[in-house]
Amino acid sequence: MSAAAGTVPGIGRQEPGALAARWIAYLIVAIGALFMLAPFWFMFVFATHSRGEIFNLPPPVWFGNDLAHNFKLLTERIPFWNNLGWSIYVALMATGLTLLFCSMAGYAFALMEFRFKKPLFALVMATMLLPSFMNMIPTFMIMDALGWIDQQRALYVPGAASAFGIFLMRQFASSAVPKELVEAARMDGCGEFAIYWRIVLPLMKPALGTLALITFITSWNNFINPLVVMRSLPNYTLPLALRSLQSTMNTEWGALMCGSAIATIPLIVLFAITSRQLIAGLTAGAVK
Repeated sequence: MSAAAGTVPGIGRQEPGALAARWIAYLIVAIGALFMLAPFWFMFVFATHSRGEIFNLPPPVWFGNDLAHNFKLLTERIPFWNNLGWSIYVALMATGLTLLFCSMAGYAFALMEFRFKKPLFALVMATMLLPSFMNMIPTFMIMDALGWIDQQRALYVPGAASAFGIFLMRQFASSAVPKELVEAARMDGCGEFAIYWRIVLPLMKPALGTLALITFITSWNNFINPLVVMRSLPNYTLPLALRSLQSTMNTEWGALMCGSAIATIPLIVLFAITSRQLIAGLTAGAVK
């Protein structure tokens, strides 16, 4: 009776060793998060300090009073609002085109039957094995032949049908869209585009949200492609324009940090709002 009334070991309490291991794990995660967030913290802090204060030893760890001065220098050195507008435009266009083409290709590879379906999908996946720098020269040659050098369309059209996006859409459509539903729609006389638009696309919203977030962030941070095809400062996207602020002798680091902080704020807000959507979209379909 006393044994039945007593507490069962391991239930309602934790062993001292398990509790210590949990606190050690928390400590390791906290230290890792501190190291990860430190560059962002110093970027925002340096954006409010002058160049001389930034190079003090020890460097400042709290906000200063030179934010307005740094922003004035930033807008004097580069056409900041033009560059910011082009970054927004390119990121939105890249996101929209990628969602359209990748979702259509994913639907076709997952739910349609046609000749050479498997070899074509294998060819698309094989392009993921190529390092990105190998595409720079062919991309430049094609953009030059089309007359798109120094035009923003050269930044979002070439990557509109990414292999990763097609793979993500295909995997999600295979697990989330019932084939019976698509076949029933075909038997009722619904066309393929109508099936895609009215049935498949609404069911793929989690994966579409994930791909949209990844594509927007990638396009926003893109530096190499604008460096290859863009020529005039007013047409630069923001990362390339901020890089043009750096010189060997007279870099205004406060202005550069100010521009970098402004460029980072939209991504931080976007990720904070959609992080749960990102995780849900990436793991959706993993377990049936």
